[in-house]
Amino acid sequence: MSVSKVFVARLANCPVFDPDGDRIGRLRDVIVLYRATKPPVVNGLYVELQSKRAVFIPIAQLDSIGHGQIIVSGEIDQRTFQQRGGEVRVLADLLDRQVTFRDGSGTGTIEDVAIEQDDAGVWEVGQLFVRLPRVGRSLFGKAPTRYVEWNEIVEQSDLEEDANSATRFIASTSELKPSDLASTLLELPEERMFEVVTELNDDRLADVLEEMHEDDQVRIIEHLDLEHAADILDHMRPDDAADLVAKFGSEKGEALLTRMEPEEADDVRMLLEFAPDTAGGLMTTDPIILGGDATVAEALVLIRRKEVSAALATSVFVTLSPYEPPTGRYLGLIHFQRLLRYPPHERLSTILDTELEAVTTTTRDVEVARVLASYDLIALPVIDAEHRLVGVITIDDVLDHILPDDWRSTDSEGEVVPSRVTQRLEQKKAVATPPTRTPMRWTRGR
Repeated sequence: MSVSKVFVARLANCPVFDPDGDRIGRLRDVIVLYRATKPPVVNGLYVELQSKRAVFIPIAQLDSIGHGQIIVSGEIDQRTFQQRGGEVRVLADLLDRQVTFRDGSGTGTIEDVAIEQDDAGVWEVGQLFVRLPRVGRSLFGKAPTRYVEWNEIVEQSDLEEDANSATRFIASTSELKPSDLASTLLELPEERMFEVVTELNDDRLADVLEEMHEDDQVRIIEHLDLEHAADILDHMRPDDAADLVAKFGSEKGEALLTRMEPEEADDVRMLLEFAPDTAGGLMTTDPIILGGDATVAEALVLIRRKEVSAALATSVFVTLSPYEPPTGRYLGLIHFQRLLRYPPHERLSTILDTELEAVTTTTRDVEVARVLASYDLIALPVIDAEHRLVGVITIDDVLDHILPDDWRSTDSEGEVVPSRVTQRLEQKKAVATPPTRTPMRWTRGR
């Protein structure tokens, strides 16, 4: 039975199954992330597999949770779980923690923590079951207890007392957008910045790096060990990861690629084959792709996934099999607004937009920008010589490319200097031939 509220202590050692009923392992803990003004949000499950390896399963893979069992779907990341800053284990870190009540009524000890799913599907910490200090002897000799909300207590822990810790910094900036956190990090003293970066979880750090200038990205990646750096690259968009890997020499670039997940590394290797000022060099390889027999309902399910960026969620691309780039023959696309106009059972092949021509991997960046602007597009398909879909260029990729390196810079009054942008655009228009830069190529090291 699936429920929307459960106390974590009752889930200890609870068996974890896949949708087919095969046992995966046992739940060892629930991982939450602290936030500045809201209760901690559930990040995922800490599960011990049948092989005794301890892994992390994101909460997005949770299908159901109830009394006696947990069901998760999707592929399980087999890498050993490593707890990072901002992440807190409910059973290991929160239970038995001393708290003070904000209303001045005294102190207590956390005995259990409830996690709840809201209407938007987000799991977060709900009520706390707190045992109060025993005053004399109560009925049956038991200490009194009470249920409280997270915002009713203050923890007596290093997380609250040590305002200089990396964990505290991560908690206080948890609600910042990646671009804002990137700016905040770069304003810190270097030693402090590296301390925080090391403790950020992989997804968060990947999002933050994508908002930084490449020189700052390189500086941070060089501070991390190769395994950690490869994990971060796995979580970045393939095009951003390729741009970053290209900044390193062949030796270190290959070392990073060989430590990445094979599928992610293959995407990056392919992108490195293209010159940076071509459609192939600008595209990303993770658009939403379906076959013509798929329905509107199936397409909308994929668009709703939280991990899909807003730009990529604007369109669904339809191809022949296979449906991973490079796909079968590219057939056309469907804008999400068009999907909303048709019944859920409608086949995608009947509502395709086939008028918009895709660009090829060798199309110049200036032409790509012109097409996007001329037709008010958010995403543009990229095909190879065999008319297979190999990727998609989104408007944010083009903006990052054509804007000057210091586009985030402002003048003394905090305004972006427009002349820098205008100058760069004019330079782009004036260039008639590609720059003499050889595309980076890597040999497969696995």
